[in-house]
Amino acid sequence: MENKTQTSADFSTTRCGFVALLGAPNAGKSTITNDFVGAKVSIVTPKEQTTRTTIKGIGIYKNTQIIFLDTPGIFKPKRRLDRAMVANAWTGLGDADISVLVVDAHSGITEQVKAIIDKLKETKPAMILLLNKVDLVKKEKLLELSAALNQAYPFEETFMVSAKSRENLDEFYAYLASHLPESPWYYPEEQMSDMPLKLLAAEIVREKLFMYLQQEVPYELTVEPELWQRREDNSIRAEMTIYVPRESHKQIILGKGGSMIKKIGQSARKEIEEQLEERVHLFLFVKVRENWGEDPARYSEWGLNFNA
Repeated sequence: MENKTQTSADFSTTRCGFVALLGAPNAGKSTITNDFVGAKVSIVTPKEQTTRTTIKGIGIYKNTQIIFLDTPGIFKPKRRLDRAMVANAWTGLGDADISVLVVDAHSGITEQVKAIIDKLKETKPAMILLLNKVDLVKKEKLLELSAALNQAYPFEETFMVSAKSRENLDEFYAYLASHLPESPWYYPEEQMSDMPLKLLAAEIVREKLFMYLQQEVPYELTVEPELWQRREDNSIRAEMTIYVPRESHKQIILGKGGSMIKKIGQSARKEIEEQLEERVHLFLFVKVRENWGEDPARYSEWGLNFNA
């Protein structure tokens, strides 16, 4: 994929626009976004409900700057945070030049996918269908799934890809690039996301918590950057607080003698340094805050509607 080697000055005409990726949790939206950008701007874990707010992933394809809107997975909300995440996903749809429904082809037409299509039928937006994880499905089953989904909703185009193996992704990107409007690029050529670095670092910490903890703790926690300071030696001192609702959760994250939090911190620091290409001193703290999910300030920081 042609990407960061070009600048807008290399082309007589340029294109630019927003592409919203909509879908159920774990459909592969974040993997696609990261692939196009060529770096991790959205965390990816095997667990559902990883993405909590719309992440912008910015990349260049020939003469086109594509800004992917990686939205939270859409599911049946149970808590205030769930409702805010789902509302944020649907908002992303309204902000896009092109909207894409990403469906996990291996899981097929789940209740979540049916609910999304039912919602789409209410406003009838123009949509592209992207069947992901096609490497896990036999061809005849894939064709049946495509036919069933296109019968359920009038998609303008259908693409069959594997984000993991990159199968057919370039064809998808080429289509998007040719269908976005002629426009100057909105962001500098080298920019990959509009997320502040301290929030990207906090997301990486949260990803490591998901990966290391097998219990339900990750769904009940949030990570907040408390300090992001450039030191005299040009390294960064980063202090993050992990808020959990119960003391038992705090003990799980700390681990015996602090062993778990140490592993999580080392893994997160290494990845943050790789992503930022900077030396980082990372300090993690765990605090109990019973009702952090009811704190409007947490929602404001992430651009979520507390009253959704």
